[in-house]
Amino acid sequence: MEKRPYILTIAGFDPSGGAGITADVKTMEALKGYGLAVCTANTVQTDILFDACFWTDIEVIKNQIKILFDRFEINFVKIGIIQNLEVLAEVIDFVLVKNNNVKIVLDPVLNASSDFDFQKSGIISEDTSMDSEKLNHQLDEILKKIYLLTPNYQEIEKLYMDKTIADTISHIKSKTNLLLKGGHRTDCRGVDVLFTKEGKKFEINPETSKITEKHGSGCILSSAITVQLAMGFSLPKACLRGKLYTEKVLSSTTDLLGYHNI
Repeated sequence: MEKRPYILTIAGFDPSGGAGITADVKTMEALKGYGLAVCTANTVQTDILFDACFWTDIEVIKNQIKILFDRFEINFVKIGIIQNLEVLAEVIDFVLVKNNNVKIVLDPVLNASSDFDFQKSGIISEDTSMDSEKLNHQLDEILKKIYLLTPNYQEIEKLYMDKTIADTISHIKSKTNLLLKGGHRTDCRGVDVLFTKEGKKFEINPETSKITEKHGSGCILSSAITVQLAMGFSLPKACLRGKLYTEKVLSSTTDLLGYHNI
């Protein structure tokens, strides 16, 4: 039997299983990867209610990362919710110390699908006096170190508050690859767009309209893409295949929790 690639998710724990590391590992296993997980936050939530978030201490996160990299060959990492940009930068730097060739897919979770605002909880910065120039610089440095950023339209608006969406897209793609998810588009709903650092643009159209909204769909997509990259597919192909898998989950039920077909 062919050995599966190890893929690490660094994200929050969702006890409902729809989002975070539980959904990530389900996705990775369904797509023939082996999912490893580091928990950045314990959340109290279901698919319809978000009650609380308890952030994991950075030293615990780093210790979990270290023991996994010491034991397994990990070349692909997906990152979800992190307490703030300072912690995110420290986590990314620590991962790169363990493997400086690792490819990181960052899903910038700023809101839970059940309407909890992580940004107000400190995802951008706990220091409300920090000016936008410093925040932008921190984000710039992070983007230079990752392989792919996967925001939706609501999230990309919040990344660089002093820029238009068009300017933000141009700025981000000068530093890393960008997949802009189309689920919240007012035009061409469901059409994702991949912008590469090399200046190429790929539109990824939905294959079906028979889908319903799902809790954790962004987690599933970013994890699916990470697995496809680990399988050796090119970035455009990985994004397409990741989208196709996500659509299968979105069409698997009519409620907010989807099924992963293994």
